[in-house]
Amino acid sequence: MPSHPSRRQILTTGAATAGAMMLPAGIAHGSNVRSRPNPGERIPPGRKPKVAVIITEYRRNSHGDVITTKLLEGYELHGVDTEPRVEVASIYLDQVPDNDVGHFMADKHGVPIFDTIPEALALGETGKVAVDAVIIVGEHGNYPWNEFGQKTYPRRRLFDTVVSAMIASNKFVPIFNDKHLSQAFHDARHMYDTAVRYGVPFFAGSTLPLAWRFPALTYRLDADLTEAVAVGYSHIETYGFHVLETLQCMAERRDGGETGVRSVQTLRGEAVWDAAVEGRWDESLMDAAIEAAREKGGHVTDGDVKDNTPEPIAFLIDYNDGFRGTALLLNGALTTLTYAGRRSGEVEASEFLLEKGWPYGHFTFLDRQIEYMALTGTAPYPVERTLLTTGILDAAMHSDHQGGALLETPELDISYRPVENPEGTLEPSGTGIGYELPPPSPDDRPYD
Repeated sequence: MPSHPSRRQILTTGAATAGAMMLPAGIAHGSNVRSRPNPGERIPPGRKPKVAVIITEYRRNSHGDVITTKLLEGYELHGVDTEPRVEVASIYLDQVPDNDVGHFMADKHGVPIFDTIPEALALGETGKVAVDAVIIVGEHGNYPWNEFGQKTYPRRRLFDTVVSAMIASNKFVPIFNDKHLSQAFHDARHMYDTAVRYGVPFFAGSTLPLAWRFPALTYRLDADLTEAVAVGYSHIETYGFHVLETLQCMAERRDGGETGVRSVQTLRGEAVWDAAVEGRWDESLMDAAIEAAREKGGHVTDGDVKDNTPEPIAFLIDYNDGFRGTALLLNGALTTLTYAGRRSGEVEASEFLLEKGWPYGHFTFLDRQIEYMALTGTAPYPVERTLLTTGILDAAMHSDHQGGALLETPELDISYRPVENPEGTLEPSGTGIGYELPPPSPDDRPYD
């Protein structure tokens, strides 16, 4: 058989062009990593931790809005109006579009907007870190797309500037990074290694692992799980990440925990269905996942899935321990995210539900995790999950760019153990699992 191109070669080239990377002693690219506790300073009872929010763009319904506004004004948690457990002490805006609402919200709540990230962390002073945690929301805004079809959000730049301010002050506080760490895995690995080097509690990721599930499917650790499929829709990269986080938050709970990924391949069109016929992924799991989504109604198009999907996309993921994962994007067939896995020989499926209008309550669950981080100085779940999904997505985009080449991924030799209780131990629950999706509510916020 012909040898497949290695992602390690791509990463070496990318790192050379990007400049030298900071790597902690003893940690090399592609090395096996394991999550370790990295607690920061626990906030005393009765004091709200101060957080700095670093945002690429704060307009209505952007991630900057749906994350930050709840921390400014409060949110509804399982039907109960709830006060934020943190204080937004400062904001930095990388871009200010004509439809910006960040300045309106900051003025409304008396929160300063600073021109630089170090000033935001120092609350207007110099040479210090005066906040207890940092939130980086590097999603939305006018940033270029690269040749691989990835939007080049400046997440590494924002992260590096935050950490540089911490180094200068010799004070390190927890950081949350919204969505994947970067479009480029070598940047993501740099961010991870830098956090480890300086002992920075760090977590990241999508809202999908926290969202409502119907039915409320969860696995205990070390589940006898052999294969899984997650199905979604929309853009291959921006929503492909959400499909991967849906898949990974379940797959990581298999026997032995996460072991890493040995290869990734992206297929399009008829090649997706041909691969199922060849036994490379299990079409019955896709069928079960879609049937689970039909239960709630309104999210799955009537008729045959294949007929309704003119351009299916599949990420075929082979894990180091033999586990198989498949992430499907079936535009035209559905407008939701759903999952199925084979456990102990039986197929189980669940739709992962999002609130598709204000207040976008799935972000409430993400804010609960951010609050937990700020209060305890501890990441609520391993950042290695998002390090891995970032790498899978980057490999998938490179595979797609190369016409569907199968790429070996030695750099994704990343192992970790998830937390026992899905998404941390928060009371009341910081997830939607086991709860009903709330009814729609109008967005009547007066942003003027």
